[in-house]
Amino acid sequence: MLIRHAKKLLQLAAFASMSIAACNAQALGEPSYLADTPQASDLRLVDGRKTATLYHDANADSAITLALDDLKADIKRVTGEKATITHDLSKLGKLGKQAVIVGEIGRSDIIDQLIVQQKIDVSDIADRWEGYLIQVVQNPVAGVEQALVVAGSDRRGAAYGLYDISEQIGVSPWYWWADVPVKKSADLTIKASTRVTDAPKVKYRGIFLNDEAPALTGWVNEKFGNYNHEFYEHVFELLMRLKANYMWPAMWNNAFNDDDPLNMVRAHEHGIVMGTSHHEPMMRADKEWNRYGKGEWDYATNPEELAKFWRAGAKRNKPYDSIFTMGMRGQEDTPMSEEQNIGLLETIVEDQRKILSEVFNDRDVSDVPQLWALYKEVQGYYENGMRVPDDVTLLWADDNWGNIRRLPTPAERERSGGAGVYYHFDYVGGPRSYRWMNVTPIAKIWEQMNLANAFEADRIWIVNVGDLKPQEFPMEYFLRLAWDPADWPKERITEFGTLWAEREFGPEHATEIEQLISGYTRHNGRRKPELMSPDTYSQLHYNEADRISAELTELLEKAEAIYDDIPRAQRDAFFQLVLHPVTATYIVNELYNVTAKNRLYANQARANANLYAERANELFEADAELTERYHDLNGGKWNHFMAQPHIGYTHWNNPPANTMPVTYHYQANAAADMGVAVEGMSEAWPEAGALALPEFSPYGPTSYYVDIYNRGTEPFEFSATPSADWISVSRTEGEVEVSERVYVSINWDQAPTGQQQARLLIKGTGWGGANININALVPTPEQRREVKGFVEAGGVISIETPHYTRKQAVAGAEWQTIEQLGRTNGSISVFPVSDTEFSGGTDAPWVEYDVYLFSSGEVTLTGLFAPSLNFVPERGLRYAVAFDDAEPQVVDILADLSQQAWAQAVSDGVRRASSVHQIDQPGHHKLRIYAIDPGVTLQKLIIDTGGLRPSYLGPPESHHR
Repeated sequence: MLIRHAKKLLQLAAFASMSIAACNAQALGEPSYLADTPQASDLRLVDGRKTATLYHDANADSAITLALDDLKADIKRVTGEKATITHDLSKLGKLGKQAVIVGEIGRSDIIDQLIVQQKIDVSDIADRWEGYLIQVVQNPVAGVEQALVVAGSDRRGAAYGLYDISEQIGVSPWYWWADVPVKKSADLTIKASTRVTDAPKVKYRGIFLNDEAPALTGWVNEKFGNYNHEFYEHVFELLMRLKANYMWPAMWNNAFNDDDPLNMVRAHEHGIVMGTSHHEPMMRADKEWNRYGKGEWDYATNPEELAKFWRAGAKRNKPYDSIFTMGMRGQEDTPMSEEQNIGLLETIVEDQRKILSEVFNDRDVSDVPQLWALYKEVQGYYENGMRVPDDVTLLWADDNWGNIRRLPTPAERERSGGAGVYYHFDYVGGPRSYRWMNVTPIAKIWEQMNLANAFEADRIWIVNVGDLKPQEFPMEYFLRLAWDPADWPKERITEFGTLWAEREFGPEHATEIEQLISGYTRHNGRRKPELMSPDTYSQLHYNEADRISAELTELLEKAEAIYDDIPRAQRDAFFQLVLHPVTATYIVNELYNVTAKNRLYANQARANANLYAERANELFEADAELTERYHDLNGGKWNHFMAQPHIGYTHWNNPPANTMPVTYHYQANAAADMGVAVEGMSEAWPEAGALALPEFSPYGPTSYYVDIYNRGTEPFEFSATPSADWISVSRTEGEVEVSERVYVSINWDQAPTGQQQARLLIKGTGWGGANININALVPTPEQRREVKGFVEAGGVISIETPHYTRKQAVAGAEWQTIEQLGRTNGSISVFPVSDTEFSGGTDAPWVEYDVYLFSSGEVTLTGLFAPSLNFVPERGLRYAVAFDDAEPQVVDILADLSQQAWAQAVSDGVRRASSVHQIDQPGHHKLRIYAIDPGVTLQKLIIDTGGLRPSYLGPPESHHR
C-alpha cells in the first residue's frame, strides 16, 4: 500500500549534525570568484591559520559594520578561523598582507582614495541605488599586498557586497532559518581577476509577515517571548543576505514599534526600510489604535484624535528609513464604509501630507517615501477618480491569489512616485484561506511579475509570506527576481530551482531536488490543499485520481531515496525544504483519494470499501505525526510551525482543527456475491443493468478496466467471455476473494473498420451475469495513413499548448513557452510583453496545431488559461481562434467578471473560455490561436466532439505525431 512510504518517513529518527565535505559554493546563478586551483596572484582570504584582515572606516554605517561582523562569523563557520576586524587604517598593513576593505563611496576615505588613485573604477555604480563593486586590488594601502575591496554606492550596497562574499564562500542565506549547513573549507582563495558590479532594478524589495497565528506567533512567543528585536534581528539578517530592503511586520495581534522600541532601531541599523501594511497609515500599527486611540476610527467624526495619532507615528519614525502608507481603510483590514467617499479620502491624504511636511520640515514632503495601497475596494476609489500626489507610489495589488489586478498605463508610468505590486503567497479570506503550505509555483510568480516589470511597476515589490516558513523557496525567487528580472528570464525557471538546490545540498541530487520542488508546487498550484476534497480528482474518468496519486508517490519515493543518501548534516534542511512538503502534499492528496474510493466502493457495495476508510484514518494520523516530526527537528527549534489546520475545510475560514473527512461503512454479506464495475461509470452491476466501457480507439488508451468484486465474504469463481474475437481480455476466468481487475483491449489488426460494437459477459454469482457494452472506432487504412497532428479519440482531442506545430511572429512578437507554468505542462503567451493590441487576424502572432478528426459537425473548443486579470483598464484578455480558413472568433476569457467566476477560476487555478465551431468533414484540420491582448497565457486546448467526460484537469494529452 502507498501508505508504507509515509509510515517509513514518520519512523525515521533525527540525526545529529556533522560537517559536510568541503566544497565551494556559488552565489545563486552568478559565476564563482573563488579559486578552485589557487594561483600565486590570487588573494588568500583564509590560508591555513592566516586570515585576511577585515577593515571598515571608524565612521562606517551600522549596516556595513553588521554585515562585516556577519562575514567574520561566516569565515569562522566555513573555515574555523577567526578573522580580525579593524577600523584603524594605520594598523591594517601590520595585521597582514591580505585584507578585505569595505566602504561607502563619498563616505569612506579609503574607498575615495582608491577611486582617486584609479585603483578601482566605480562609474558603473556610483549614482545607482544600492550598487556595489567587489574587486581584488593590488597594493591598496601601505603594507597590504592585496585587498578584496567592497565599495557601495550607499550603505546597503556596501552591505550587499559583503553578503555576496558570504554566499560565495559557502554560507546559504538560509543557514539559520532552514538549518542549511555551511560548506566547510580549510582555505578560501579569491581569484585575482575578480571584479563584480551589481545593483537592483526594483527599488524596494520586501516581505510581509502576515496571517501569523497560530504558527509563527506560537513559535515567537516560545522562543523570544514576543515579536521583539531579538526575533526581528534574525529576519533582518535574512533579508539583507537575500538583498532585500523592505518589510511590513507581523500585525495581527502586535505593533512593531510599540511592542519593543528597539525593533525600529535594529531595523534601521541593519539597513531594512520599514513600512506598515496596506491598511495601517502613517507608520502606526492597527493594534496601536486599540491601545492608545481615543474615539472612533473614523476621520469624518474624529479627525483631531486621528491626526494626533498619525503625527506621533511620523515623529517616532523620522530618524529611520520608512515608507509611509497613506490613506485609510477600516480597522482590521476592512472597507472604511459601505459607500465610497472619495472626497473624504482625498482630504485624509492631504492632511497626512501636511503632517509629514511639518514633521519632516528639513526636506520637501516629496522626498519622504510614501505609498498608497490600491488593495481590494481602494482600487475602485482610484478607478472612480480619486488621486494622490504624483510622488506617492501607487502600490497595485493582486487578487490575493497571485493575479495582479491592475498595472500602470503609459500615462501613469510618468508619475514621479512610480508604481509597485503587493503580492501574495498566503491569504486569509475567500473563496478559501490558504496558509499551510507553499502553493505558488515560481513559474506563476515569473509570469505575473514579468508583467509588472514590463509595465514599469518596479518601485516596490512586496510579498505576503505568511509565517515566512515554509515559503523559503518562492520567497527567495521573488526577491532574486526583484533584484533584476533580466537575470531570471522564463528560460531559466527550471535552472533557478536546480541552482538553488545545488547551493543548499550540492550538485549530486540538484536536478532531482528541483523536480521535487517544482513537482509538489505544481500539484499545490493546481488546487490548494485547503480546497481539496474527495471530489477534486475524478475516480471514473481518464484514470485521473490514480494518475495524480502515482505522480505524487513517485515524488515521495524519490525524496525518501535522496534523504537516505545525503549526509546526515543536511537532513534537517532537506526535511524542511523538500521532504516535508513533498510528504505532506502526498498525504493530503492520498487521504482524499482513498476517502473518495471508500465512498464510491461503499455505494457500489464492495466488500473492501472499509479498507479504504481504515487507510484514510491512517493517513490522517500520518499527517499529525509528520507535523510532530517537524516540531522535533533540531531539538525543537521549529516547534509550532506548520500547525495551521488544513484538512476538512467546509467554508472560507479554517476549521479550528484538522477534521477527518467522512467515510462510509459497508456491511458485507455473509456469502459469495458478485458485483461488477467498469471504468467510467459510478453505477455497478447488478443495480445498473447496462454497463459500457469508454469508446476504444487506436489513438486512445490501450485498455480499460473492469472490476469484478465481492459484495460478500465468501470467494467465488468468475468467467469473462467477449462476443468477438477482436476483443482481448487480460483474464478470462479466476477466483475472486475481494476484488479482481480485468483489462479489456482491442486487437486492432483483427477488428473490422468503422464503428464496431460488441459485448463482454461476466458470469459469477447471481442471475445471468453482467453484460458490458464495448464500442470501438476502427480507422480505415487510408485514414491511418492520413493521420497527423493531434488525433481524436473517444470524442475528444486534448492539446498541451507548448506542443504547437508552427507559429508566426509579427513585429518581433511571438507566442513563446513558459516552462512549468500550467497544471499539466507549460503554457504559451506572447512576448515581449508590451502595450500593443493585435487584430486577432492573420496579421497577428499566431500558433497553429495540426489535428485529425474522425467527427464532423459542431465541436466545442475550450481553452484553459492562467487565471490572469484585466490589468489594463477597460479591456479584457482576448484572443481569437479559427479552424482552417474560417473567420477567427474573438473570445474574451474575462467575459464573465462576476465574483462567482473569479472564485471558480482561482480555486481551479485556470480560467476556461469556450467557442463553438463547425467542422464540415472528418480528416486533417488546422487549429490556429491568434493574439490580441498582452498577458493572455494559454495552458491547454480541448476539442470536444461529443465525448468529453467530467474531470478536474481535463483529458491527458492526445496521441500526436
